[in-house]
Amino acid sequence: MMKTKASHTPVASVVVVGELNVDMILTGEDIVPEWNREKIANQFEIVLGSSSAITACALVSLGVEVTFVSVVGADYFGEFCIQELQRMGVNTDHIHIRSDIKTGVTLSFSTSSDRGLVTYPGSIPCVTPDMVTESLLREADHLHFGSYYLQDQMREHWSTLFAQAQQLGVSTSFDTGWDIRNLWDRSGIEQLLTTTNLFIPSEEEILHIYNTSHMEEVITKLPDLVGDVIVKLGSQGSLLVDATKQPLTIRSYPVTPIDTTGAGDCFNAGIIYGYLQGYRRATLLEFANACGALSTQGVGGTGALPTLQQIDHIQMSHS
Repeated sequence: MMKTKASHTPVASVVVVGELNVDMILTGEDIVPEWNREKIANQFEIVLGSSSAITACALVSLGVEVTFVSVVGADYFGEFCIQELQRMGVNTDHIHIRSDIKTGVTLSFSTSSDRGLVTYPGSIPCVTPDMVTESLLREADHLHFGSYYLQDQMREHWSTLFAQAQQLGVSTSFDTGWDIRNLWDRSGIEQLLTTTNLFIPSEEEILHIYNTSHMEEVITKLPDLVGDVIVKLGSQGSLLVDATKQPLTIRSYPVTPIDTTGAGDCFNAGIIYGYLQGYRRATLLEFANACGALSTQGVGGTGALPTLQQIDHIQMSHS
């Protein structure tokens, strides 16, 4: 295992462009709603949500300087999101507050093995390309976004923005999230892959994108790659496919999860951090797997953000 190094100064600068919402999390083992039935949850929390925001906070926890670009409503939840980001060290100077919309809300029904989500979009799809300025990109080492299918006003502009970033020497990454419309936009994803260093979907998401039930078939269908496709396999670990199309799978670290909310987003942060530190292939996956495993030890996406010290410990404990 490669031992990580703690640092009191930022190791890199990342711009995260994404949705903001609160997560209302109900935790238990039998909490899936049923018509005309009432169930009791073991725990309830209101926490900072959004794939992009959780990734941003996890990056800060790893020692990265992060600037967040987003939109919230002029309401309590919008104020809560901004305050939580600031509390965790994320730069919020580029978050826009609008009085004509409400901040997004996600209801999360979380068990020890999985979760289900119901989202009110509100401000989530309202980020626009003009909010990501060239001056902002020039100060960054990396550009990331999450929730491809929810950021409606950005979807047709990501490829241009990523191309601009790469021309400035800024590496790029994105995560898709779930497509609530069940369209999956394979052509749009593949166009974006031409300017992407790190594509980080879950297994279920990429299986839907390529309309198959087998990862082997996904690999054969992938276009020529300029970067890496890194697939989150949940409790099974993660898989990397690069230009050689020779897949590499690394198993997860054995932990007993308290809440899986945000595990994939913390994994994303591990991939981004590791990539910027020069980690590749197995070392990169091992580091990100540790980030994802550690994040399950608290409630909510930011309840147990991974640190370099914790990553060292879990890796040495299982070496």
